[in-house]
Amino acid sequence: MTPDLISQNPFAALSLIAAPAVLTNAASVLALSTSNRFLRASDRMRALSARLETEGKSPAQVHLLLVQVNRVEKQGMLLLSALRAVYVALGSFASASLISIIGAALASSRFELWFHLTSMLALGVGFVGAGALVGGCFNLFRATRISMLNISDEAALIREREKQRGVSPA
Repeated sequence: MTPDLISQNPFAALSLIAAPAVLTNAASVLALSTSNRFLRASDRMRALSARLETEGKSPAQVHLLLVQVNRVEKQGMLLLSALRAVYVALGSFASASLISIIGAALASSRFELWFHLTSMLALGVGFVGAGALVGGCFNLFRATRISMLNISDEAALIREREKQRGVSPA
């Protein structure tokens, strides 16, 4: 994109600025939901600890709870890693927006070299943000799989307990 194109077409400058801004908003929402999931994993760990302390259980139940403790710990680590990546993405997209604004201001000036440098810098920072966002989403996916394993184990435990009570599934 040349400086002349930006000065002739105001939508070109707008798109340079709007794309990182939209991605910044998306990353902010993802950071908020990931923080929520991290806090829920922390609550789940406390609940597992309380169950281990208070309930009289068979060795099989204790083993299941300890397996879940290990999973929740791994899930917490994945969520923390995802949160870091989302914060990198958030910072990158915000930086790309600011750099794009500066580049748009330089587009119609005589500083053509600076325009090209800011364009390349904004693009590079945007790529860093996109990569971090993809990495964060990958870790969120892995953390969700761990949650599903714990849910499946809990469901199996409930079914087994109800089977022993003589209740058949519907």
